Amino acid sequence: MKKLNICVDIDGTMTEPFYWLKAANAWFKTNVQPDEVREYDIHTVLGIKREAYLAFYDIFGEQLHRDSKPRPRASSTLHNLAKQHNIYYVTARQSIMESVTRDWFKQHNMPKAPLYLLGTHHKSEMAKQLNCDVFIEDRYENAIELAMSGTPVLLMDTSYNRFPTILDIERIFNWNDAERKINLLAREPELAFRIA
Repeated sequence: MKKLNICVDIDGTMTEPFYWLKAANAWFKTNVQPDEVREYDIHTVLGIKREAYLAFYDIFGEQLHRDSKPRPRASSTLHNLAKQHNIYYVTARQSIMESVTRDWFKQHNMPKAPLYLLGTHHKSEMAKQLNCDVFIEDRYENAIELAMSGTPVLLMDTSYNRFPTILDIERIFNWNDAERKINLLAREPELAFRIA
């Protein structure tokens, strides 16, 4: 079995994807429901200007990250994978969120692993630097960019990423799927992104 370098996104991938929605609805006096979130850009979903959402995030971002809940089996799956593979957390969060991110990892018993807070959604260069064999991600645009640069992606299903995929992107629906696909990739890399 091959030892893999696995890059893992945080928001929407390790966390429940709509943890920001209740607070945003209250602040902006909207009533958007999770199944109405059809794209990643929150300001568009809420029907507000990007600057307004950024101001909201400046005030509440740290608390939102602190209060977010993990997706079911994220911790146990990552612990299982970390026994045989290298895990790297790669997020678009800015470096100012490092402390709250590390605290959240401890609180929710995530395995210790290097953390990269990029401050940008462009993750393909970091994936190359880490010699990433597979990237677990929820943002559709990131998945496309990663796959086009040669990094296979497991796209964690959400209402905002249900668009056609390309070669080297496989949709998964939960952390059980992620573990199954990664085990297959480690055993038979030539088959992992060709079969369901």
